[in-house]
Amino acid sequence: MNAVVQLLEKVLPVFVLLGLGVLCRTKQLLTREGVNALKNVAVNIALPAVMFSAFADAEYTARSICVPLMIFLLCILSLYAGMALCRWMKIPGRLSPFLSAGFEAGMLGYSLFAILFPGEEASFAMVDLGQVLFVFTVYKVLLARKDGLKGALKEAASSTTVWAIVAGLLFGVTGLYRALQPSGISGVIDATADFIAAPTSALILLAIGYDLAPAQIKWKKISRLLLLRLGVSGAALAVALLVDRFVFGGMMHLGAALLLFILPPPYVLPVFADVEEERTDVSSALSALTVVSIALFAVLAAVM
Repeated sequence: MNAVVQLLEKVLPVFVLLGLGVLCRTKQLLTREGVNALKNVAVNIALPAVMFSAFADAEYTARSICVPLMIFLLCILSLYAGMALCRWMKIPGRLSPFLSAGFEAGMLGYSLFAILFPGEEASFAMVDLGQVLFVFTVYKVLLARKDGLKGALKEAASSTTVWAIVAGLLFGVTGLYRALQPSGISGVIDATADFIAAPTSALILLAIGYDLAPAQIKWKKISRLLLLRLGVSGAALAVALLVDRFVFGGMMHLGAALLLFILPPPYVLPVFADVEEERTDVSSALSALTVVSIALFAVLAAVM
């Protein structure tokens, strides 16, 4: 009975908030503009507080940097594997290979990780760092085409999340965060960041629930896109776990690694579509992969 209660404590809040999001759409309790405003608050204000705390509190050593570097390289390999598989499987669309790489850690990963492992966000930050570097460099440069590296850097420079990561890295890598602990200043920073970050999970899951409409997903049409993503992510996860065990000696937080690799691709992907039909297919694939991620999260919660 205790095991069931513990599972419900982790899983039920997620499904309740997703359900409330669906209810807000079906009963018109929130408008699209209202949900977009909630997303902006979550992504531009609450989430950066989470990111800052996570990266400031992380431990940085020459050895620990191997983890984000490995994730970065795996993301690149996943993208090129996706390109090769799309040709082999004859999957059309310029954006199809991009579904095989990158993870929506910001809008979903940190929220779910905080439910499973409260207070351990720094562990997730270390595996996320590699894919953040990938998304804001290789991924978006190849996606943008016309704007290239200049456009990707401009977007990164205007992102409060990126600035929060940079600030957190500076506090963590330089040792400033830990140096301020004896004076109590680090505690004040933590209390402020935690207060701002408190509604992050609720706001993000509510917004995701609002956008979810499983009955409208064209499962048959996008089945190959789902197989592409799940196959490449599964292979990348297997490589990550093997390298971590036999090369790094088990440095990665197992739960952080498992959660990262079950996340859907970045939600920004449909923005780069040149054709409306492709935008619809990619959006449908992202919605389906989000449903799959939530289901896998429930399984992860049951076994962790």
